[in-house]
Amino acid sequence: MKLSIITATFNSEKTLAATINSILKQTQVNIEYIVVDGASTDQTIDIIKSFEEVFKSKGITFKWISEKDNGIYDAWNKGLQLSTGEWISFLGSDDIYVDNALKSYSEFISQQEKEIDLVYSNVNIINDNGDVLRKINGKWSWKVFRRKMNIAHVGSFHNMKYFEKYGKFNTDYKIAGDYELLLRARKTLRTAKLDLVTVMMGYGGISNNQIFKVFSESIRAKHETGRVHILLCYVDFLKEYLIYMIKKVLY
Repeated sequence: MKLSIITATFNSEKTLAATINSILKQTQVNIEYIVVDGASTDQTIDIIKSFEEVFKSKGITFKWISEKDNGIYDAWNKGLQLSTGEWISFLGSDDIYVDNALKSYSEFISQQEKEIDLVYSNVNIINDNGDVLRKINGKWSWKVFRRKMNIAHVGSFHNMKYFEKYGKFNTDYKIAGDYELLLRARKTLRTAKLDLVTVMMGYGGISNNQIFKVFSESIRAKHETGRVHILLCYVDFLKEYLIYMIKKVLY
């Protein structure tokens, strides 16, 4: 079984090396790593190139492209085109895998008795100093998920067959496209949880910096794809936005 990990980058010179090194530290697993860059203007390309020989020496397939794109979901779709793995994950350019995360995922997937669409885990959100701000450790159920993205998409592994059945990411979305993708299967989504922390997720990504747009796109995804009544979508929006503002003031 091969795991494909895709990272989208754009001017990621400050964090990308740590992300790549976390891939290189993984052991005893069949992986390929794909970087899709959006025509960075800083040192990102030089950093990517500097790792080519390292991946080659370790016998790990490493692919990368750099060209203008239409946002992160367009980049991820390009990564899917380059992928040859049976299972696909999307790791941010400021996120890092913990040691042996991919080995744990590979073994867990192999142990599943039934075919699964999505395998997810726990994720720690950290600041620039590496301090843990909070943990994402929800458990998927359609009752909860149709109203709220309560699991971490980062580090989760998607069965390639899911994309073949439901299509790629909708590039009309700029922030909540990962949520919309998983809503397509609705209550038939087959999930399994690896109850370990597998990723340290950098705080301050696009979702955190544009929180109002996150909520707005979530309303659209829940209503159009998840088929949640529009009034319930706005109730959820007001509730989540209030919670967000309270936490922002307190912390």
